[in-house]
Amino acid sequence: MMEMKVLGCALLFPLQIFLCILRAIVRFFARQKRRDLGTDVVLITGGGRGIGRHLAKEFAKQGARKVILWGRTEKCLKETCEEISMTGTECHYFVCDVGNREEVYQQAKVLREKVGDVTILVNNAAVVHGKSLMDSDDDALLKTQHINTLGQFWTTKAFLPRMLELCNGHVVCINSILSLSSIPGAIDYCTSKASSYAFMESLTLGLLDCPGVGCSTVLPFHTDTEMFQGMRVRFPKLFPPLNPEMVAERTVDAVRTNTAFVVLPWTMHFLVILKSLLPQSALEEIHKFSGSYTCMNTFKGRT
Repeated sequence: MMEMKVLGCALLFPLQIFLCILRAIVRFFARQKRRDLGTDVVLITGGGRGIGRHLAKEFAKQGARKVILWGRTEKCLKETCEEISMTGTECHYFVCDVGNREEVYQQAKVLREKVGDVTILVNNAAVVHGKSLMDSDDDALLKTQHINTLGQFWTTKAFLPRMLELCNGHVVCINSILSLSSIPGAIDYCTSKASSYAFMESLTLGLLDCPGVGCSTVLPFHTDTEMFQGMRVRFPKLFPPLNPEMVAERTVDAVRTNTAFVVLPWTMHFLVILKSLLPQSALEEIHKFSGSYTCMNTFKGRT
């Protein structure tokens, strides 16, 4: 009896996969039902500048009830908060270093008491040291891992339990295409983003049976912000940096449509496929030809 059941499952498995592919195709072309953000409280880490600032503006534009900003630089947080408040959306900010576990838990408690339950958590905070391993300072390497990777553990542990209780929530990660295809000169960043991707992949699968709670991971190509100031690719017209406003728009749309993974631009999917098919020597030639092998040589970062 058990053997027949296993055989039946094995025979149905290809059909299930085909139906999943078919649903994905239909979903791609059909207009999807989008989440109403009117009751949502959105927390954005690293929300004072860069992509985080644009995310705050986009969530406010799409009708979020409240927007909360976390970051380490009060001046940037205050400026963004004032800009959001002027649009009519309630906005608050808290100075918080997500790399500090105790600070995250303490500020999460303060946030809940002052603002309410967070229903959308956007893990956006990130730093990049931008040097080779041998040129990197140990403390700087640790800082990148604490903020880019471990920070997501602490924020998610702080807010996910209440989302599960409410059967209402969404965890978002602003990752990078570098989590799937690393480059020299940013070993700290690439490592942290690869770890972050694995974290989100595991979390997404772990929440499949949790009604009302979802995840979205966004993997953009080089984005035009001061974080990667000075980075140069060989063919900027062929591989132009992404507009942060567009990244923010696609991220909010991913939340509203409950899309698990978003690669920007979509052509980067070919890079992932090539990595699976080509020998290492061919991949090295692609890196050299595209300029990604030396793109961090002119890196300056935030000044």
